[in-house]
Amino acid sequence: MALYESVFIARQDISATQVEALSQKLTTIITEQGGKVTKNEYWGLKNLAYRIKKNRKGHYTLLNIDAPAAAIREMERNMRIDEDVLRFLTVRVEELEEGPSAMLRSREDRGRRFDRDDRGGRGGDRGGRSEWRDRPPRAGGRREGFEAGEEE
Repeated sequence: MALYESVFIARQDISATQVEALSQKLTTIITEQGGKVTKNEYWGLKNLAYRIKKNRKGHYTLLNIDAPAAAIREMERNMRIDEDVLRFLTVRVEELEEGPSAMLRSREDRGRRFDRDDRGGRGGDRGGRSEWRDRPPRAGGRREGFEAGEEE
């Protein structure tokens, strides 16, 4: 059997429990066809990049599947028929990812965001003074760092 990752987007006006029921229905289809769903992740209600069938948001769900191709065809056929599914994408993969997907990992796991202190700045919010402004003016009233003809 082959390994697949499938993500589908459900309409924004259905509840999270209805999305869970939809993913259970798809899981049942896979298991009846001789496959198994190893991971079922609900990613939540997220904004769409563009409107799809008059929807601006959608419920995202990921399914990791170990099943034959016939089971995937049947699952996709049912997703095409269902009015609640806006879009879906199924991709064959070499191996399934263990643990939570990238969408569910916390910010610390994905990598720390940079603060101004990490970039060598003075920290804090915008408006921190840069190094050249901290220097006293040169003779002639101009600060270092300006080229001829530039304004302060």
